[in-house]
Amino acid sequence: MRKLRRRIFIGAGFNTMCFGSGRKEFHPKLPMPTFESYLREAAAGSLAQVPHPDFDEGVIANFMAGRFLKQGNLPGFLPMAVPGLKGKPCSRVEGACGSGGLALAAAARSILAEMADTVFVAGFEVQNTLKAVYVADVLAGAGYFNGERKQGHAFFFPGAFSDRAGAYGERYGKDLARQAMAKWFELSIVNARRNPKAQEFHNTAADPLALGMTTPDGRKFVHHLNLFDCSKVSDGASALVMASEEGLRRLGLKREAMIELTGFHGSEGDITARPADPTVLENTGKAAQGAWEMAGVGKGDIGVLELHDCFSITGLLALESLGFAAPGAATRLVLDGHTARDGSLPTNLSGGLGGFGHPVGATGVRQMVDLFEQLRGLAPNPATPSGTGPSGKEHGMMVSMGGNDMTVTALVVRRAA
Repeated sequence: MRKLRRRIFIGAGFNTMCFGSGRKEFHPKLPMPTFESYLREAAAGSLAQVPHPDFDEGVIANFMAGRFLKQGNLPGFLPMAVPGLKGKPCSRVEGACGSGGLALAAAARSILAEMADTVFVAGFEVQNTLKAVYVADVLAGAGYFNGERKQGHAFFFPGAFSDRAGAYGERYGKDLARQAMAKWFELSIVNARRNPKAQEFHNTAADPLALGMTTPDGRKFVHHLNLFDCSKVSDGASALVMASEEGLRRLGLKREAMIELTGFHGSEGDITARPADPTVLENTGKAAQGAWEMAGVGKGDIGVLELHDCFSITGLLALESLGFAAPGAATRLVLDGHTARDGSLPTNLSGGLGGFGHPVGATGVRQMVDLFEQLRGLAPNPATPSGTGPSGKEHGMMVSMGGNDMTVTALVVRRAA
């Protein structure tokens, strides 16, 4: 595995509020914020941290603006939000729910290729232009639409991950799987309540664990997941800056205000093929292994983790596919408190996709913003006051996943010094 030939720094991150059902401000019959306003807010929040915003390139991540907003040619909106990008090369990346991770990787490659020293990265999605049942059909485009949609569930991706949950329960125990998925939901809500920008920040449920234990009803939804196992329909945007050492000098940023990318890797699946083993996220595991090899670290060096948990079962499968738990053992890892804020592997302290929300094209960028805030001691829900993980572990890791474990990017970072 190749090592990074240049140092790459990440910082000046900003997330907008994640907007959708659950927020007190949300009302489906009232006018909602526009995608332009989200992009402007995210960019302004990022640029406010940059003394001299001088960018060589811009990258924007989005999944389905063409369907949700009837808007294409998204690179043209970067100079709107970041005037300094006018006349500079800008590009849009798309990999379904993994679009944000692809944007981070694209920016890193431009810096490594010495085509850029400063890159502005943004991601956004606005989905509340449609009712949830229609959103499910649009998001089905993250799978093999021509080959799977007609045979798939009306709620396409909940159906796909319900199948994974069913297979997992059959192999390792339905009751234990349900308890762990319920605990995952509870932790998502607990963490989101500490994050003012999270979609579930206002969640007042007296007993989230009991809600998570709701028995799935295939007559009303899907057979092996309940509604609390699923991330919601969300709107929002995120932005950050990536730079080389020379880029930091140009931007007027200090290394001690940044985090450093130490390794990243992507893994792509064949979207026309079904998973060989529904209890394994094969590409998630491959992406993580490549990122660790590039960074020269192992899973034992990770102090804080941001996983793509579009469904509660995805969180369990990711923990096992990354090797943090043996097959079937993620249930005990979660139930015994290891992924909690005060556990040995603090995971998704942002609230994750179920708690923070899932504005699809923004999610991967949002995950990196949250790692930046965690490792620099700026997070609203910190793992530790020092910004490191348990026992002083200085590395953080994120996994950005598109579709049914199809387009996966894993990135490892640490506090810059």
